[in-house]
Amino acid sequence: MTPRQIERIKSKIRSIRATLVAEKRKYGGFDDSRGLRYMPPELFIRIQDYKGGLTYLKWFEKNFNDDVGMPHFLFEWLIILFKTNNLKQAEEKAYQVYFSNTYLFDKYFGRKIVPIEKWEFSNWAIPEFAAHLNYSSDQKELSDFTDWLKTFESSEPFLRRKHNFIMTSKKLKNVSDIETRRQLLAELSQIESDLN
Repeated sequence: MTPRQIERIKSKIRSIRATLVAEKRKYGGFDDSRGLRYMPPELFIRIQDYKGGLTYLKWFEKNFNDDVGMPHFLFEWLIILFKTNNLKQAEEKAYQVYFSNTYLFDKYFGRKIVPIEKWEFSNWAIPEFAAHLNYSSDQKELSDFTDWLKTFESSEPFLRRKHNFIMTSKKLKNVSDIETRRQLLAELSQIESDLN
């Protein structure tokens, strides 16, 4: 990437931030139905400015603290955390990425995506959405991240939580009883928030 291309991307990032800040100043809050807030991490990764990406994500967290984020955005957040050596936070984010779309890691590693007969909480969680991930383990600049993620996803804690999440989601798919659903959703929530 040439210095001119990098500057063009930096200019685009500044423009997005300025638009969002102006919107908050004008309306007292954000009305970002266009999804501009999700664009900068991909741009920071493209120019390999991971420190700038982390600064943006801290701003995002402060200003959009109730926004759970889309799976691709969370994946970019994971890359940035890893690349800035925030490994404990990266582990937590990796779980969040997996629970938001169980197919993203398969897509990243180029494995065949096999749909699982389970409850999918949104369209963002389906296999078709994972197919649009713009990152791959073949990307040379992500080789260190690839090695780390491969080790992480084969760890005992991850495999245990993954299994529990999948099994509970499978049960949830075929349950219509409200009380049973409530209990299974509580179990899913516990699996997602378990930090052990």
